[in-house]
Amino acid sequence: MKNHKLVIAQNINQELITKIKKHIPDWQIIIGRDKDVWQNHLSDAEVIVGWRKDMEAQCLGKESQLRWVQSWSAGVNSFPLKALEENNVLLTSANGVHAYPISETIFALMLGLTRKVHTYVRNQQTKTWHHSNMKLEIHEKTIGVIGVGAIGKETAKIAKAFGMKVLGIRNSGEPEEYVDEMYTSEHLNDILPRCDYVVVTLPLTKETRHMFTREQFQLMKESAFFINIGRGEIADEAALTQALVQEDIAGAGLDVFETEPLPENSILWELDNVIITPHTAGSTEHYTKRVIEDIFLPNLKEYLAGKTPTLNLVDYKKGY
Repeated sequence: MKNHKLVIAQNINQELITKIKKHIPDWQIIIGRDKDVWQNHLSDAEVIVGWRKDMEAQCLGKESQLRWVQSWSAGVNSFPLKALEENNVLLTSANGVHAYPISETIFALMLGLTRKVHTYVRNQQTKTWHHSNMKLEIHEKTIGVIGVGAIGKETAKIAKAFGMKVLGIRNSGEPEEYVDEMYTSEHLNDILPRCDYVVVTLPLTKETRHMFTREQFQLMKESAFFINIGRGEIADEAALTQALVQEDIAGAGLDVFETEPLPENSILWELDNVIITPHTAGSTEHYTKRVIEDIFLPNLKEYLAGKTPTLNLVDYKKGY
């Protein structure tokens, strides 16, 4: 009889553990974020939840039993995708668990920049009572959502509460509720001059790396704001910095950067028209529950039935 082993390299509560054990009562389950808990169980683990970079050597060798990895993150660009594919390991991402917290962060950044909340926070620190030329509002403006997946759809939905016009970019070009006009990436340059806010929610792939260069920032309105919660490498950071310094665009809300943590000598820290968050847009009190209940358990049921897990199954050719 084959021994099945599941490694969950995260800390989860007893309620979630009980739900998992209900489906696989005969499996050995190793749970814990600390490396000492799971490092001796990798060579014969059949399923891993929560991939770590230092797992590769043990998990993808000739004797490996690994068949499926459930990522703890939505992005998988840092995973050894080629090695996983060559070893016939299925990979599913945590895409979708971030829709609420990240869409909230997007609007926090948009509203903060529009209503100069970041400026007033700085003024408060120096006890400065100053209008700071605050005049913009978000209602009835145009937002370009670059990447209409789960996060993009929720962002478009919220945008409609502000009476905004929503332009979307997605690979398929298929229409989506709450998106007024949908385009493919080939039309990015066409929509940029129309947008008051450009919001990037894309994964990082060969095709999306440096999708935004000096050319794209020059196409944007001088009054437009750039929001990036996707991956830092999607924008050429030097070109973005130049656009902000020269005020080719009005400002930016940035949660991701080409180098993280953002180096202390980066000029982005000093710019008055930038709000920086430390790659925390997806952080939420409900993260663990959503990964396990909304993604892993439905996929586990399919896996146990001899099927390929379908929720967020990564296409190795596309890279996401």
